[in-house]
Amino acid sequence: MVSFYEKEIPDGPDAIAFLAKVVSMSSTPSSNGLEQGLKPRHVTMLSIAGVIGAGLFVGSGHAIAAAGPAVLLAYAAAGTLVVLVMRMLGEMAVASPDTGSFSTYADRAIGHWAGFTIGWLYWWFWVLVIPLEANAAATILHAWFPDVGIWAFALVITLLLTVTNLFSVKNYGEFEFWFALVKVLAIIGFIGLGLAAIFGYLPNSQVSGVSHLFDSGGFLPNGMGAVLGAILTTMFSFMGTEIVTIAAAESKDPGKQISKATNSVIWRIGLFYLVSIFIVVALVPWNDPMLANLGSYQTVLERMGIPNAKMIVDIVVLVAVTSCLNSALYTSSRMLFSLGKRGDAPAMSTRTNKSGTPYWAVMLSTGAAFLCTFANYVAPAAVFEFLLASSGAIALLVYLVIAFSQLRMRKQRMARGEKIDFSMWLFPGLTYAVIIFIVAALTIMLFQEAHRVEILATGLLSLMVVATGLLVSRRRKQEKRGAVVLN
Repeated sequence: MVSFYEKEIPDGPDAIAFLAKVVSMSSTPSSNGLEQGLKPRHVTMLSIAGVIGAGLFVGSGHAIAAAGPAVLLAYAAAGTLVVLVMRMLGEMAVASPDTGSFSTYADRAIGHWAGFTIGWLYWWFWVLVIPLEANAAATILHAWFPDVGIWAFALVITLLLTVTNLFSVKNYGEFEFWFALVKVLAIIGFIGLGLAAIFGYLPNSQVSGVSHLFDSGGFLPNGMGAVLGAILTTMFSFMGTEIVTIAAAESKDPGKQISKATNSVIWRIGLFYLVSIFIVVALVPWNDPMLANLGSYQTVLERMGIPNAKMIVDIVVLVAVTSCLNSALYTSSRMLFSLGKRGDAPAMSTRTNKSGTPYWAVMLSTGAAFLCTFANYVAPAAVFEFLLASSGAIALLVYLVIAFSQLRMRKQRMARGEKIDFSMWLFPGLTYAVIIFIVAALTIMLFQEAHRVEILATGLLSLMVVATGLLVSRRRKQEKRGAVVLN
């Protein structure tokens, strides 16, 4: 391949076209001021990594213990919801890629208050994730190196990833690429070993076959009520899938990247969640106490006779939580940047460095996370518990806003006679079905003791943010009227 630098630059008007082509092919900042530094392989892995968190490797054990083998129905239902939501989000993102993603679309389709509210709630969710994941990673490292305090590990990890995110979006993409690769290889390896165990090909395995799907109280041992509860739990395992629509705005040809990621979400959820969870419930009785205590992956690997199972799972979980921490830093900073661009966050959050990174947005998000961590140590336990609870239902609120935005935006685009290149299936039927499902889920959570505090805390926070958003909107209108009068 001949590089541009080896070609002869033409004279006259052709030179302008030639140079424009060169510039367009370089890593230049996008129209929003951010660098288009993410490569296709970065975006592909980001779309995969967003689905795989520590909840799959460890947290799934609690869902299995609650619902039994029928937890597969819970994961299938939650996964279907995410697939439909991603399709709706993809329709809007392909047409208009934006680093603010669904917050920007809500602003355009529903109203300023909606974009303001969901943007700040989403930012808050990921700010809280930062100290939680840092603490989880630090706990694993502390077990290996007990002489170093958990707080020291958490501080070092957070600062290290913050610094890397400050330099360039390429750093985030590269880190996440390798983190995601480890997670993917771990799951593929687990599925391979699991299938070998099921068919009796593992010589040292204590388990084989699929009899545990039915032999301990049947497939549905605790009834559909337990499955419903598991759906509410597993729904939050998929939070992060939407990050790819935020990150794609910092890549070349974002529309193409988003459509590819959205189309592949079905097989990703099917492979990573349904197949791996099927292996767990097939090989280990659902009422085995080790599932909740040790986590599903470690329990199964130990029963297979895999040496150093705990160490293997600890390494994979460490990578998973570090990946989530990295994404939390990135996502919260980009949402804050987008809010700043729309005048809904401090103006400093829109400042970028030479590499097109919103450095103030990164530092402000990290600073907010450190304040939350500080509150955890100095404030009463109830304070931090309320902070955590306040983000409990944000995932469902985000999905609800995406559905309403897509409904309104599709009608607006059709009224303008726009061609819909990437569209939601069976519109508007499936969109309405998603809205009804989410509203029903939130209502059920309100009447369940285990989730009531989350709903009330998230609802209270949402009302405060909505009120603030309405005040900001009113102030904007007054300023516009004042400007018109002056002119």
